[in-house]
Amino acid sequence: MKAVVYHGKQDVRVADVRKPRLKSSRDAIVKVTASAICGSDLHLYDHAVVGMRRGDIMGHEFVGTVEQVGKDVTHVALGDRVLVPFVIACGRCWYCDRGLVASCDTSNPNGFLVKPFYGSSPAGMFGYTKFFGGFAGGQAEYVRVPFGDVGLIKIPDDITDDQALLVTDIVPTAYQAVLNCGIGPGDTIAISGAGPVGQLAARCAVALGAGKVIVIDSVPERLEMAAALPGVVTINYKQAKNLHRVLAALTDGRGPDAAIDAVGMASNGRRGASVATRVRQLVLSQRDNPKALRQLIKSVRKGGTVSVVGIFAGIDVTFPLGMVFAKGVTVVGGQTHVHTHVPALFELIRSGKLDPTAIITQHLTLDDAPEAYRKFKDREPGFVKVVLRP
Repeated sequence: MKAVVYHGKQDVRVADVRKPRLKSSRDAIVKVTASAICGSDLHLYDHAVVGMRRGDIMGHEFVGTVEQVGKDVTHVALGDRVLVPFVIACGRCWYCDRGLVASCDTSNPNGFLVKPFYGSSPAGMFGYTKFFGGFAGGQAEYVRVPFGDVGLIKIPDDITDDQALLVTDIVPTAYQAVLNCGIGPGDTIAISGAGPVGQLAARCAVALGAGKVIVIDSVPERLEMAAALPGVVTINYKQAKNLHRVLAALTDGRGPDAAIDAVGMASNGRRGASVATRVRQLVLSQRDNPKALRQLIKSVRKGGTVSVVGIFAGIDVTFPLGMVFAKGVTVVGGQTHVHTHVPALFELIRSGKLDPTAIITQHLTLDDAPEAYRKFKDREPGFVKVVLRP
């Protein structure tokens, strides 16, 4: 079958690879009808997140039809349209029982590699390094889905493939980020980053009743996309001499009630980083530099909340704990419990309050993937969210 495979830093290729087979009675094989390039795929592409091996199949956002199932997968039929959450969950452990599926204790066979650093084993994920299980990704014609009795979610007839595709990761990621802010009607929320997740976080915030949404970025086209939403104000941080003062001026001097870091370690803060931070980044192969996070903690009001959804992969980052303590700021983050949020998101889409497909800018083929990765990384005009068809 055809698949997009990793070959090294900024080198992905389309290759013929072996079609997957069932390995367990709980497995399923999905014939992919659409996949997408996620911003977190760029961390692998840039080798900012280590653990990818030459030949690994990329991608963790995909939908398709059921091609084959093990005997324990009984809730779907062959040919059913399904979405597959990016995070793999067993459905039976202590965390899964509580809806915390992104903390699944048993889905990552390589969790022991990470536990000494993080203190626990992360859940498995599709297409995201050996440290998250080494599972083949969804930018391919077929995918094996472990725990298919849990990980295959039927797509209702009134939900399109494109809508469902975005519900595999970035829509619930944005939605959970907004929920974690605990905003009430009329509250102000600032969002750092106007990439796909930031765009959807703005849409979710509007849908959930935020009074004012402030989106911060430097790419004019992305700021224009966000500004088209009702109640959204945009800031080009390259033109703002003092972001803290600008945010204060927009919020009666207090600062936003909550903020979302949708940038993470991609924050362009290397120039302003301390010597100690730069040494850590070099010695520990650790690219985390939370410039955007520090700015948001400084800028939210006292007693506010900062929700971290941008990826941080390192184990040692500089963090303004004194500022958090002095201001009484709540900082919350974590991987997304996709399975838990799907029903509510389907209802938001049905109601018309949320249209995730508005951020899709390209429909391409798998053969176009290498060039699409390059253009997405370079933030070329018109490249915000790319959908790939086999």
